[in-house]
Amino acid sequence: MKVVLRGHANTYGISDVLRLFCTKVREDKEKNEVTAEDGPDLTLISEVYEGRAFTYRDGEARPASDEEYTLDPKRAVKKSFYVYMRDLMSVSYPWGCLTGIRPTVVAEEEGFDEKSLSSKYLVREDKAKLACITGANERRILEEIPKEDMGLYIGIPFCPSRCEYCSFISADATKHLNILDKYEEALERELQYIADNILRNISMVYIGGGTPTVLSDKTFERLIYKVRSTLKMTPETEFTVEAGRPDTITSYKLSAMKDAGVRRICINPQTMRSETLSKLNRRHTAEDAVKVFEEARSIGFDVINMDLIAGLKYERDEDFLYSVQRLLELRPENITIHTLYKKRRAAMGKDEVLDRELTRGSVDDALIKGYEMLFENGYIPYYLYRQKDTGHGLENTGFALPGKECRYNVAMMTDRRDVISVGAGGMSKRIFDGGRYERCPCTKDPHEYIRDPLRFASKKVLFFR
Repeated sequence: MKVVLRGHANTYGISDVLRLFCTKVREDKEKNEVTAEDGPDLTLISEVYEGRAFTYRDGEARPASDEEYTLDPKRAVKKSFYVYMRDLMSVSYPWGCLTGIRPTVVAEEEGFDEKSLSSKYLVREDKAKLACITGANERRILEEIPKEDMGLYIGIPFCPSRCEYCSFISADATKHLNILDKYEEALERELQYIADNILRNISMVYIGGGTPTVLSDKTFERLIYKVRSTLKMTPETEFTVEAGRPDTITSYKLSAMKDAGVRRICINPQTMRSETLSKLNRRHTAEDAVKVFEEARSIGFDVINMDLIAGLKYERDEDFLYSVQRLLELRPENITIHTLYKKRRAAMGKDEVLDRELTRGSVDDALIKGYEMLFENGYIPYYLYRQKDTGHGLENTGFALPGKECRYNVAMMTDRRDVISVGAGGMSKRIFDGGRYERCPCTKDPHEYIRDPLRFASKKVLFFR
């Protein structure tokens, strides 16, 4: 399949829409074309002519149109192309022609008007409502974060094993035991440099990964206390640790986090089916997650997040709903729902992710029911984002009990507050007036990072000046 662009050069937008329907999509900016090897055998024209967007077959006359050109040009061609492909392939998607990762931004532009979002962008009614509710909550939380404040992310790019669905840069810690302590020492050096040179208020601190608790008890404790002492935190500082997989969370680490002033932790089972966890190469059971949760509660953690993934390869929709129910029985303050998507270097293939024949049931239907269960139990959606190549066309949504939302998540996902990232693989972001932002990447190679962390730290400090 080939799409020839005329009157515009939005190959990026056209390719995004085409990926909803095909998998092997390529852009050719020089020729102003987009192709899909596995698409229908035809050539389409995507054209902007006299203020209107058109999509039609090559060799046919441009169709008549009485629709006014009411959208931004880039969005108009995407809508026109989406409608043509939807009708051609007899497949529609819940977010319509919105392919961006932050639908709540568009919802805000539409004044959180669900009907406007649906009519302009063909967003399904339930998703329009989700975007508007979530977007309004995002804006409320952002208003609580002063614009001059910033967040700080600390990355630990190691895991005890690689899950079958994952392609993050995380390395298998069992193969890198000799560098974990050196990596932590490098983090300490960078943290000190940033604390000495960034004089702004850091009101949100998030330690993520990977799996931060893959560090040994003493090494983990040393890092937690270094963060606490170096950044001079106040009782108002939001300090979060993505403790992660239950098999790496020890009593010692829980106590260290509590003593160091960590206010929020994440315990991420991904599913509450132990047989699924084993098949995914996760070395813990559902009961391990429950035990760690209960121990964290007994120590005094009163804000806990737990993650689930909808659409896992080895599960049907009823298995996902079982996991939602198990978490509701535990009642963590935050529950984050991810939808499985094809990551480039994951062991799991795209066909296994998409399950186009619905042999495992409908992920879409399971999400609808899962969200209903969360709403009925008092949880509200407070941040939302989508990922490229999410074959189901679905989203990832963070739910929380009112007043227990994570400010860092909102600051990071909305691109509305500055975030400086410490460690290998991190991406610092600086926000400018008008919504423009710039990024400053750090090396993804932990060995390179360990050799000279201050080289990367100085680059970030200059980035924020």
